[in-house]
Amino acid sequence: MWSVYGEMPSPKINSHDSFLHLYVECEESLRGFVRSLLPTLEDAREVMQETAAVLWKKYDQLDDPKNFRRWAFGVARFEVLAYRRDKARDRHIFDEELITQLALESEKIALDSDREIKALKSCLAKLPPKHSALVREAYDKDLKIKQIAEREGRTPMSVYKVLHRARMALADCVKETLEAEGARA
Repeated sequence: MWSVYGEMPSPKINSHDSFLHLYVECEESLRGFVRSLLPTLEDAREVMQETAAVLWKKYDQLDDPKNFRRWAFGVARFEVLAYRRDKARDRHIFDEELITQLALESEKIALDSDREIKALKSCLAKLPPKHSALVREAYDKDLKIKQIAEREGRTPMSVYKVLHRARMALADCVKETLEAEGARA
């Protein structure tokens, strides 16, 4: 890919774009992971900042972009441990064994959550368009059922019933999708 000036973009730019894409993709679950290992939100912010800096500095050492998530979680775990050592005088800091246990469990929960969200998005796309739109309005836009019913010219109870059927269909679809993934793994 050539730049506007007819030059090849520097490898640093491609590396930067690649890093940002991978980091943004897992940032939310990484933040939850770090937050679950530290007692305060401020501690988590500090560690996330340091983790992001370390990930960027060492990005060229990553062997395969497919491993970015696992690598990022490992770096974050080490950053939590380093932060904990720095704050060892504080009696509210967890010991290393507990942090390791929490880290393993949090990483599993974050991975499961990501799979569930991916399955839910896929299943939402499989709903009839009207049902999908109704679910999005009720949850994404945080509209009241009464507002949706008035706009649609329906009773609130009929909207509740359609939402209930849609939620049941989504729950079944997500369960089947996750079970199918488990069978493939």
